[in-house]
Amino acid sequence: MPTVRRRFLFLVTLVTAGLLFGSQAHAEEPPTHQRGPAPTAASIAAEQGPFTISQASISGSDAEGFGGADIYYPTDTSQGRFGAVAMSTGFIAQRSSLKWLAARLASHGFVVVNINTKTRGDQPAHRGRQLLAALDQATQDGRVRDRIDPGRLAVLGYSLGGGGALEAGRLRPSLKAAVPLTPWSTTLSFPENRVPTMIIGAELDTVAPVDLQAKPFYRSLPDSPGKAYLELDDATHFAPFFANSTMAKYSVAWLKLFVDDDQRYRRFVCPGPAHDRSVSDYRNTCS
Repeated sequence: MPTVRRRFLFLVTLVTAGLLFGSQAHAEEPPTHQRGPAPTAASIAAEQGPFTISQASISGSDAEGFGGADIYYPTDTSQGRFGAVAMSTGFIAQRSSLKWLAARLASHGFVVVNINTKTRGDQPAHRGRQLLAALDQATQDGRVRDRIDPGRLAVLGYSLGGGGALEAGRLRPSLKAAVPLTPWSTTLSFPENRVPTMIIGAELDTVAPVDLQAKPFYRSLPDSPGKAYLELDDATHFAPFFANSTMAKYSVAWLKLFVDDDQRYRRFVCPGPAHDRSVSDYRNTCS
């Protein structure tokens, strides 16, 4: 009987150890879409992220439903597919005005489709549809489709393009994230838009004053699954035309959290900046 008991206790010990080891191994496995090293405040503010990038273009004549695009993408193929972000600039501007941000986002682990609109005066509703058309074409483009996870798509836009990003979220609720930059639209309320959205406004914006545009947009969005409003201190409507580390780092963090479900980035946006002098206002519902 003692021998039988010893064998039983030995088996129990083995099983328990196996369960504990298995639980620890499972807990230590990174999330499926985690890409790149653990972030720091300095790394997400850096001009160059951890990924080397390359570039391809879609000509206006080959674009289906938009005005052409530059695609920036990580050259690394060892970490699986990346999320994709389509972005649109604003009134009468060309995509070159946002190429700094497109390249920067790509270097942090996204395929970025930086578009021209069909006409330079296209309104937000048109821009929203064109952002979605660009995402659809990129996921089928032989040069990058094997790098894109078609289930992890997002939009970003400046001014009229920011309004377009809000419209795209309304049209396609399956989008993982949206980032409107100093957005402008005649539509001020988006209560049916349930895409996690970070609105970035500018304190001194006189073209799209935050009290008339960005803040009403933010208030109109549902609290769930998460939204944020960030206001750039002492900045104007045209802040996105110039390399801006504050704008870039919080855009990166928001996209990483909601497109990649990378919880390592949550602290940067939920609860978000506490003592960042470049931010004059920050609020969110994702904390």
